[in-house]
Amino acid sequence: MSKIYNFSAGPAVLNEGVLKAAAEAAVEFKNTGMGLMEMSHRSKQVVEMFAESEALVRELLDVPENFKVLFLQGGASQQFLAAPLNFAKEGATVDYADTGSWSAKAIKEAKALANVNVVCSSKADTYSNIPKDLSQSEDATYLHITSNNTIYGTQWKEFPTPKNPNGYLVADMSSDIFSRPIDWSKFGLVYAGAQKNIGPSGVTLVVVREDLFETSERAIPTILNYKTHADAESMFHTPPVFSVYVAHQTFNWLKSLGGVKAIQATNERKAGKLYAAIDNSKLFKNPVALEDRSPMNVTFIMENADLEPEFLAFAKDRGLVTLKGHRSVGGFRASIYNAMPEAGVDSLIEAIQDFDSAKA
Repeated sequence: MSKIYNFSAGPAVLNEGVLKAAAEAAVEFKNTGMGLMEMSHRSKQVVEMFAESEALVRELLDVPENFKVLFLQGGASQQFLAAPLNFAKEGATVDYADTGSWSAKAIKEAKALANVNVVCSSKADTYSNIPKDLSQSEDATYLHITSNNTIYGTQWKEFPTPKNPNGYLVADMSSDIFSRPIDWSKFGLVYAGAQKNIGPSGVTLVVVREDLFETSERAIPTILNYKTHADAESMFHTPPVFSVYVAHQTFNWLKSLGGVKAIQATNERKAGKLYAAIDNSKLFKNPVALEDRSPMNVTFIMENADLEPEFLAFAKDRGLVTLKGHRSVGGFRASIYNAMPEAGVDSLIEAIQDFDSAKA
């Protein structure tokens, strides 16, 4: 089979070495005579793997000791509810930035539990930018942001500072975690669904400041209480062991490359030349504000939308797949997460240039 480059926004491309390690573990894990998916989550080998995974997260992201690292289920969507449930007292005000579809969904969940102040919104501009002026509340418990917006291709380049001196940031980092360093001094909670930049779906990484446990003073359902999972070291109930193992292998792969700062430089190079190819094209253009362009999800459209199906077929013939944009915006989206090889980006650039030459 010829080489395929998968530009899907999620579930997304994984490193080839990680996939091979996962395949081997599925058949037999650490000479146990059993596949990893057959083994007890309380077996010595699996418990050690979880501990190693946590240690790698701490090392790669420089997570302080006063934060707990959890491997949970439910995806980022469950954290939309869990965050205000764990942190916001009844009647409290929480600030939310509306910069895309996923932040809008987080706002919807929080409104059921707290007084939500929407500090900014770029909805009227089809979420093509990150607003710079935030109308924060003086007494907001926290400020919630979505660090990178997969559908619209925008990213917070600098994380805002909460107006309340006792407040903190809560962030959905599903699509750009492990792509750049994090200044933990601003954060109380970071969560990320794995299926974009960590591993397969099924596990959600949650990093939470432990002094914030149960600060909402609510009767929190056991399964949604962060402290439940921290006390049980992510083993309160059967965790998604295989998904965590694939993430574990991804963390090791990332460490072998030189860590987050090294992959950040690679990502900036990949994105920079792809955006340049789009900007120099006669047929394609990027609709996102220049200063807010995401290095993870590159969105682009055509001046002549009638040519879009033809370009998708043209790209597919070259092994470039899942480039169709989200149904809400159309056009194209190239998700070039950490695991997307630079050769894949180069192949897409060549396709854009060749199609431009043939049709412009």
